Amino acid sequence: MSPSRTSTVFERERPADAVVRHALASSRQAVFWTEDAPSDRYPQLHGDLGCDVAVVGAGYTGLWTALLAKREDPSARVVVLEGRRVGWAASGRNGGFCEASLTHGDENGRSRWPGEFDKLQRLGMRNLDEIESIVAELGLDAEFERNGALDVATEPHQVEWLREAEGPEATLLDRDAVRSLVHSPTYEAGLLRTRDSALVHPAKLARALARACVDAGVEIFEHSPVESIGDGTVLETPTGTLRSRRTALATNVFPSLLRRNRLATVPVYDYVLMSEPLSAAQRASIGWEGRQGIGDSANQFHYYRLTADDRILFGGYDAIYHYGGRVREAYEDRPETFRRLASHFFTTFPQLEGLTFTHRWAGAIDTCSRFCAFFGSARDGKVAYAAGYTGLGVAATHFGAQVMLDLLAGRTTERTELEMVRTRPLPFPPEPAAAVGINLTRWSLDQADHRGGRRNAFLRTLDAVGLGFDS
Repeated sequence: MSPSRTSTVFERERPADAVVRHALASSRQAVFWTEDAPSDRYPQLHGDLGCDVAVVGAGYTGLWTALLAKREDPSARVVVLEGRRVGWAASGRNGGFCEASLTHGDENGRSRWPGEFDKLQRLGMRNLDEIESIVAELGLDAEFERNGALDVATEPHQVEWLREAEGPEATLLDRDAVRSLVHSPTYEAGLLRTRDSALVHPAKLARALARACVDAGVEIFEHSPVESIGDGTVLETPTGTLRSRRTALATNVFPSLLRRNRLATVPVYDYVLMSEPLSAAQRASIGWEGRQGIGDSANQFHYYRLTADDRILFGGYDAIYHYGGRVREAYEDRPETFRRLASHFFTTFPQLEGLTFTHRWAGAIDTCSRFCAFFGSARDGKVAYAAGYTGLGVAATHFGAQVMLDLLAGRTTERTELEMVRTRPLPFPPEPAAAVGINLTRWSLDQADHRGGRRNAFLRTLDAVGLGFDS
């Protein structure tokens, strides 16, 4: 007998519609981060150019790859080609959660690679330490804060999930303890993680990495979309040609320049609100003195954090796939999702009623079927790629850059020997099967959230064949 559907706290404790309307009335569709830290301008590629290492894409993966390649060999000529602007897509509009996990959470990593999970944990922590070290060494203005993270249970069945994740650097907090830390009536328990998470200003990080690249001698060209790579050494753009000995593809959610990867990722849209700065009284009313990044434990989860000027970014829950798997600006405006997020925000913090949102935006996540990055090489080793981060890639992109440079150099390293690096995710089917499967998965995850976390037959089948996901 199927368990009955129950309401969640976000349905039981909904704020009045007028509160939501007021909060959104003066918001505009724009990315706060990129407005707060506009990037420098770089020239367009014209004519023919030669280099040692070409990087396609000027998001985090591409910029880390270029910077590390130049630090590894200062004499190498390294060139970055970007189709639009540095950090304009996922790297400039994400939540700024810089997590040590390379596998999009412990459960996903442990279930897929149990034999090397401890190694992945160690490498992930080392990766975050290296990022912190480079930020300090180069003086990167990225508002890097290693404050840890707080995972919260908003339903009784989620408390046990947090208890199972408790460890030496992850302390379980009961209902009273977590509510004394951050004052939300929705919390049933919390898991305070002290070392494996940081926060950044996403656009400032992209801008700072680009400047560090240029300071190191890297050349960056914007508005230079790569249309083909040939054998991996001839990159064609509408206005020029780049000839390279080795090429790193860091194209994220956009259609891969390699046919083999065309069905490996799909774009899933994620939505975000940014509040106005909190007053001193509002700030005091929520506690949150540790400034940790917060995420709840539902399948359809929320994430939220404070900015340097005490705004609250609040995002997540809806993850929307559009038929055909296209990336379009029109998909970024979804009023029903923004209303839902605003409602959930005031359920989380009812004491902030009257606060308004200044910005609302969305972005496409490069989702793959194993929910964390995959890697590989092509064209007889002259091309390497990293993609499929699935929304937790701020720190993992640094690791991805290191993997690509290992592959391009033909090096055997601890990274390249990982099963995670040597294997690929299952591809998504073509339409209409992709839309049917993805939307059925989303519906099933919503059902699980309303049935005490119990997964239906469809989700259990996905789990059995390695396609399941547990946030």
